[in-house]
Amino acid sequence: MVVRDAARYWWVFLVSGILWLIIAWVVLRMNSTSVVAVGVLLGVVFLLAGINEVGTAMVTPGGWRVWHWIMAFIFFLGALWGFIEPVNTFFALASVLGLILILYGSFEIILAISSHGVNPYWWLNLIVGILLILLAFWVSGSDRVYALAQRAFLILFWVGFFALFKGFSQIFLAFAIRHAGKEAAAGLPA
Repeated sequence: MVVRDAARYWWVFLVSGILWLIIAWVVLRMNSTSVVAVGVLLGVVFLLAGINEVGTAMVTPGGWRVWHWIMAFIFFLGALWGFIEPVNTFFALASVLGLILILYGSFEIILAISSHGVNPYWWLNLIVGILLILLAFWVSGSDRVYALAQRAFLILFWVGFFALFKGFSQIFLAFAIRHAGKEAAAGLPA
């Protein structure tokens, strides 16, 4: 009954998948609208992170609560900036992309080394981490204008294909949930 009742909302995943495909279409056009779309998306991410920090602050005891409120305030300011100045938000992201890729690559390498004993595919994380660090050095080139153009293209490419894959996976999930609901309804007595 739980599956059948939850499957009534399969269309939410279908709508979100279609929205992700529209975002992918806008971003992969690689024009000024793409830059604005990514800036606004970053504002949405900051807004959701701020809401998450407020929720965490409400349930966190002691002195850590203050830090969660401070982080929520910073995230809300970032969201506001993303909505008011989406182009500047995009280029701020492009300017720190090298650092983000180095941190992400380092995390993947640490994950690979720490999961070596339990994960037979640990070496995939290692390769991904090394490639991310190499990519970080590539986008952090010495020619500022050329490097910024590389970063901008990489961000648009990355966000566009993420939205494309997310859209298709949400649509597939919607129909899988719908199918599971029909199967559950068929198995229940009238």
